Amino acid sequence: MKTGGRLRGRILTPGGVVHGEIGFDSRILEIHADPGVVTDDAPWILPGFIDLHVHGASAVDIMDGGEAAHTVARTHVRHGTTAMLGTTMTASEDDIVHALRGLSKAIDSRAPGCARVLGVHLEGPYLSAQRLGAQPPLVVEATLEQVKRLHAIAPIRVLTLAPEIGEHTALIPALTALGIRVQVGHSAGTYDDGVAALRAGASGFTHLFNGMSGTHHREPGIAAAALAHAEYAELIPDLAHVHAGMIRAALRAIPKLYAITDATAATGMPDGEYALGVQRVHKCLGCVRLADGSSLAGSALTMDQALRNLVS
Repeated sequence: MKTGGRLRGRILTPGGVVHGEIGFDSRILEIHADPGVVTDDAPWILPGFIDLHVHGASAVDIMDGGEAAHTVARTHVRHGTTAMLGTTMTASEDDIVHALRGLSKAIDSRAPGCARVLGVHLEGPYLSAQRLGAQPPLVVEATLEQVKRLHAIAPIRVLTLAPEIGEHTALIPALTALGIRVQVGHSAGTYDDGVAALRAGASGFTHLFNGMSGTHHREPGIAAAALAHAEYAELIPDLAHVHAGMIRAALRAIPKLYAITDATAATGMPDGEYALGVQRVHKCLGCVRLADGSSLAGSALTMDQALRNLVS
């Protein structure tokens, strides 16, 4: 190795935990098991995190376009995220195009010291006006033509939609044929709407429990459909968006539940006011809300803290 080094500790691998050393330069070169030199309180060595839902960090929002994605990726890599999806907000098509052009540059050229931007999570504008959360009221019904226009600018890896709106459920097979992973979210739909979306080819749910109809025992909604049928779902484990008891329920029910941050421009910043698309949000004591206090508005979470919360 001309550059790089060695780390000693408890190494998490696909085959289990190895007590020993890892040798690396720009890539992992070897993992050497040596239990005798590693104690049970040795540091953990983990694979990098992949965060599939990132809006911002360091006072910068993905919707800012330009170099915003690199700034965001540079902040998150310091917390162990080595790959991410830049996530948009509900906005006009022109504003979304502006964000996607910036993301396209980041996808094509990974900057030094940055997490890799793998593509786009298009969160909006194909959402329910009844379950906007912190999204602005600029929702529209999806068309295949519009999605293709946006997909041509930067690769959409994940697209969130409300399946009960218009022809959204019928559109899912055409979206998946483009290589887009469709997720159900920001939806006021029924249990049956959620099940129908999965049968049409939707692959999971966006920030489970947040921005969706719930789990009432006589009127089950989208969250109940996820618990009953989903293989995949996102979850924000900041312990503000979802109670720990509901996280445990989701972990038991959904085989491939995974953590995301839903991080905003407030991530890595002191308390204060920041942008989230065209909205203003306020960070106070670690929580991010719309400036009027009416709703949680993404988070200030990082993936290392997400893991700490999940194992605590």
